[in-house]
Amino acid sequence: MRSGPTSRVLLALAATGLLLGAAGCTGSQTETPRPTLATATAESVSVVAQSDAAERSVRTSRALFASAPGAVVAPADDADAVRSAASAAEAAHVPVLLTGKDESTGKDGSPAAHELERLGARWYQAEGTVSLDTDVPEQDAPDGGDAPEPSRASRQATVVVADATADAASVATAKAAGARVVTMPDGVTDPAAAPDVVTALHERSDHPTVLVGAAFADLPDPEWTVRAAENGWQLPDGGQRPFDGHRYVALYGAPGAPALGVLGEQDPTATVQRAKSVAASYKGLGDVPITPAMEVIATVAAGDAGADGDYSTELPVSTLEPYVDAAHDAGMPVILDLQPGRADFLSQAKRYESLLSKPGVWLALDPEWRLGHDQVPLEQIGSVKASEVNEVSSWLADLVRSKGLPPKAFVLHQFRLSMIQDRASLEQHPELDMLVHVDGQGSQPDKQATWKALHVGAPEGMHWGWKNFYDEDQPMLTPQQTMADVAPTPSLITYQ
Repeated sequence: MRSGPTSRVLLALAATGLLLGAAGCTGSQTETPRPTLATATAESVSVVAQSDAAERSVRTSRALFASAPGAVVAPADDADAVRSAASAAEAAHVPVLLTGKDESTGKDGSPAAHELERLGARWYQAEGTVSLDTDVPEQDAPDGGDAPEPSRASRQATVVVADATADAASVATAKAAGARVVTMPDGVTDPAAAPDVVTALHERSDHPTVLVGAAFADLPDPEWTVRAAENGWQLPDGGQRPFDGHRYVALYGAPGAPALGVLGEQDPTATVQRAKSVAASYKGLGDVPITPAMEVIATVAAGDAGADGDYSTELPVSTLEPYVDAAHDAGMPVILDLQPGRADFLSQAKRYESLLSKPGVWLALDPEWRLGHDQVPLEQIGSVKASEVNEVSSWLADLVRSKGLPPKAFVLHQFRLSMIQDRASLEQHPELDMLVHVDGQGSQPDKQATWKALHVGAPEGMHWGWKNFYDEDQPMLTPQQTMADVAPTPSLITYQ
């Protein structure tokens, strides 16, 4: 798994100083300093994902407060004390710091004590049993502390919390700082798969973002994730991650070529309506929402070499745009399918960079039509090396990341193991959801045997697709049969 660049990702664990600027001054003995927010830039992303809740509380304070007159401190293992601390801290507009036992000193953890010093705090209020090794005196928080000046401005942070219960202290600190808090759905760890999080980050795209929670420790590329959410594009049922809580029913074919699939039997507007109708036949089947889609053949394997000698007809972008635009207006994703002949997949993919730079336009490779230098279509089954597939997936992932696009589906057609050589070497990227589309035709026992064989030894994390052929299948499965008989249930079902 590749993690993308981290040049602008301010990891709270290692780069707090970059995020905070100078520590707050202590001021005179007769003045009460106002708390101020940390000076994060509007485009910055910080991650607070330590495994220890006490450490996360301190890191959240550092991410949001440059200084504060005090803080409320509670033991991390005392839930009642943490709740009381949260209430007191929000009222006083100061951070909540949790403590855990420091085995080297026998006292409550030193990070909280160090954070009081960094904040320039004059006091701390203890909730529960707290014994800090600090010169800062313990006292009750003053009634109604001053709100931090930046909390009344437009640049307060957006704080995304993985688990509001586990990070109640961080939530209180965020609210005390005037930040917007949005919580991830239960069991979801990828912000791209959380519709409310995507909406909040889009609405507040000019604000800094802080991701809080141990669950975010495995997020491969936080900066891109946030940038993609700020784009605002979402799938019809919410979220940006293609195969996380979504299933697609798609029409397959080439514009103006009915012999290549049902997509080519009508114009773009009629194709949208037909795709909706076919998808509607799956309504009520399964517990995952169904989204209509299109898979458009962008480069068509040809019977003659053509002017460029590659046995592939590359449709112009202008021919594909009406389908992409019609699908976009209808909220449908579009998959561009490549049949390269003797060309390579990467050079063909780059022809369609302008379309692939749009949200909701995905890419499919069809190795059946990837031919050697002395091969021609229909005389043999083509194949591709995993290394060539990796070149394409790397290029597409870089495109997604550099443009701040939402995640894309990356589809590999296959009905023989030999079609993708050294499949175990396929690389996966956080920017792409990879799917093997099993598109054999014929009798159902043969199709099921192919389906099962391709699952054996498949790379982990792979999604799966199934194709129904109107004319070639014997017989073609009904929607009910497709959902009941094909296991695991496919994430992408296409009709040709």
